[in-house]
Amino acid sequence: MARACALHPWRTLAVWLVVIVGVAFSASTFGGKLANDITIPGSDAQKAVDLLEERFPERSGDSTQVVFYSENGLNDAEAKQAIHDAGEAAAEIEGVISVGDPYTQKGGALSKDGTIGFFDVQFDKPGYEVEAADVEQLEDDVRAAVGDTVQVELGGAVMDSVMVESHTSEAIGMLAAVIVLLAVLGTAVAMAIPLTLAIVSVGIGMSLLTLMAALVSVNNVTPILAVMIGLGVAIDYALFIVMRFRQELSEGSEPVDAATTAVATAGRAVIFAGTTVAISISGLAVIGIPFVAIMGFGTALAVVVSVASAITILPAVLGKLGHKIDKAKVPFTKPHEGTEAQHNTAVARFGRFVTSHPKTAVVATLAVVATLAIPLASMQLGTADAGTDPADTTTRKAYDLLAEGFGPGFNGPLLIAVDQTADPEAAGKLAAAASKTDGVATVVPPIENEAGNTAQLVVYPTTSPQSTDTSDLVKTFRDDVIPATLGDSGADAHVGGTVATNDDVASKIADTFPLFLLYVVGITFLLLTMAFRSIVVAAKAALTTLLSAAAAFGVLVAVFEWGWMSSFVGLDQGGPTSSFLPVIVLSILFGLSMDYEVFLASRIREEYVHGGNAHRAINDGVAAVGRVIIAAALIMGSVFWAFILTDDRVVKSFGLGLGVAILVDALIIRLILVPAVMKLLGNHAWYIPRWLDRILPNLTIEAPSQKAEEPVTEDEEELPKAA
Repeated sequence: MARACALHPWRTLAVWLVVIVGVAFSASTFGGKLANDITIPGSDAQKAVDLLEERFPERSGDSTQVVFYSENGLNDAEAKQAIHDAGEAAAEIEGVISVGDPYTQKGGALSKDGTIGFFDVQFDKPGYEVEAADVEQLEDDVRAAVGDTVQVELGGAVMDSVMVESHTSEAIGMLAAVIVLLAVLGTAVAMAIPLTLAIVSVGIGMSLLTLMAALVSVNNVTPILAVMIGLGVAIDYALFIVMRFRQELSEGSEPVDAATTAVATAGRAVIFAGTTVAISISGLAVIGIPFVAIMGFGTALAVVVSVASAITILPAVLGKLGHKIDKAKVPFTKPHEGTEAQHNTAVARFGRFVTSHPKTAVVATLAVVATLAIPLASMQLGTADAGTDPADTTTRKAYDLLAEGFGPGFNGPLLIAVDQTADPEAAGKLAAAASKTDGVATVVPPIENEAGNTAQLVVYPTTSPQSTDTSDLVKTFRDDVIPATLGDSGADAHVGGTVATNDDVASKIADTFPLFLLYVVGITFLLLTMAFRSIVVAAKAALTTLLSAAAAFGVLVAVFEWGWMSSFVGLDQGGPTSSFLPVIVLSILFGLSMDYEVFLASRIREEYVHGGNAHRAINDGVAAVGRVIIAAALIMGSVFWAFILTDDRVVKSFGLGLGVAILVDALIIRLILVPAVMKLLGNHAWYIPRWLDRILPNLTIEAPSQKAEEPVTEDEEELPKAA
């Protein structure tokens, strides 16, 4: 396939052009919209949403709180007129069905000292269905109506559903990639190839994601994750193949032959690594939460496109460019080095140092990773609310004003949906019981639908949404207050709202996490065993990836919960880690870390089957791909860390966590710990039981021509029979 693409470059590129145009046109014509739809099948919070959508649809939509502040108070005529004008402006926005009034206490309120007030802007649909343009128009019109009379800020579910912008992060990530690629490849032409491929791959992936959104609900964080991962893997995969291509050119191969060999060797590793990434990330479906599963599928889609473009577009472009890839040389960079020169590089010398002192290397790396992982012991999973948004955002300002004026629990009310078909007084009884419950600050009188068979009860806790006391209050209502109040009356009630929903997500993840971990680790172990014919290599890869994850989560806790260096990520206070973040980071890390494991192990294996002994194969493998692994990790880490610049706390968490994980995994685990462990194991690193070797399919990554030669070992090293 690679040779066909290299021999017919224009045909190959023409086919891809047709694909790009077709996918882009289909996405613009038939594509759907992003929907921040969080559903948890079978959960109590989901039952509350479903009941209101079925019987009380006007209360199933989300709202925005427009918050006002004036140190002189909001009761003078000028302030009242400004707030009245703001209400009229809000009522004109498409989708708004009602606007509250702080002065009549209907859908709004004033604080006791009269300096803070708010009114609700109720939409006819959930926040994730509200157009971002309508939300922006609401904010602009309200601010214009108020002018400089009072301070106005906006918060609530609709504001939280607005799509996070990440264009600045993408640009910075690409800039970092340009710098690293220029330093590693040494020419502008060679640098442009991985970047162009990444842009094409991500563009196609985003178009396919838009088409997916027409069929299923795609969370607004999914495209950011897909771009983040897609950029990283596309550049890394292209870099790996380009480096091998230039090596073949330097050894005298013709361009078409060099392109063919590069894909037949490095390209095989790319296919295997990309497949492993896609399968690992798709394992999020095991959790059983639709929006988490879609995050996995959407991100896996971007990876698959990156692999497909790398193994077809690259041989066509490289075969056509040939030696022109070395044009436009960057000053102060070394020319591409052949195989012999690679053994004298700093990376090669470092690799030999590691294998010469393997025990010291193992102890040192484990000490570093253990130190980074210490904060993990205190990780708190929970609700990261607007109170942890950057201090200069309107959602954070609105949150702080509401907490100051009405109490910390005002930002996270419990929304109780009551089915009172069998008992028309059920909601009233529940309201009376709720007002006497510890931890409850205020209970709003029940609002009933026209039929009178369904009601919504709003309960404001005394504690903030991210407090564990608020989560305990949710449990108290579900386990004690509701059963004791409604008894056997036939009426039923379900607790919803942001806190209850996040608690249900956390509970669902906790219940399915063992199965998820078994899937991710098991799939990784199985695929690597089939590829490298070694249970030792496979087990080592899985266990060392868990070390990388522990280090990354430790750093996440230190920064996002403890507040260490929080200003570095644009936050001014700590808060709990989002409950769904660890499983997503873990699934992505298990996939991406296999990239570096496959790149390194496949080259070591290649040297091994060429006749080198185990020790020499390790050194030769590190010398051959160590530099590209370092470059690839720096690129991917930079791409991830660039997303720290977004305003969304969850996206910041993904950026920091994945960036740390990748750099630790590539630079410490793969290039220090793995070679040291393999040196200690010697030939036993390639052990596989005979019975397992017979029944497992052979997914050997080496090109067929490379498998003919038998390994030759030194006299003192005995090769296991299975190898």
